[in-house]
Amino acid sequence: MRTITYLAAAGLILAACAPKAGPPADLASLAPADPRLAQLYADSCKACHVVTDAGAPLVHDAKAWAPRWKQGEDVLLDHVVQGYKAMPALGQCAACTPDDFKALTRFMAGKEGES
Repeated sequence: MRTITYLAAAGLILAACAPKAGPPADLASLAPADPRLAQLYADSCKACHVVTDAGAPLVHDAKAWAPRWKQGEDVLLDHVVQGYKAMPALGQCAACTPDDFKALTRFMAGKEGES
């Protein structure tokens, strides 16, 4: 009986430490740390990537971004530039540079610190 209790307690502890798979609770408050990128994000990306019904992967939603990220960053960036399904070409960001698109995609996918 004690073994079951210990296993249950261990399971609860491990579950509490596991990363969350879904998006954070307050999507609207998320923004890139860089002020310029934050403005580009607010002007172009945020309208779709914080709205559940928009069909876009939500910002910092690891579960939604994982299969997209597995395709490779180059594929994701091509989808941003060329447009893909409901994603408009250039993500409706005429002011964005290729580096901006890369940084914004990494931010939304929760991969900011990766190179």
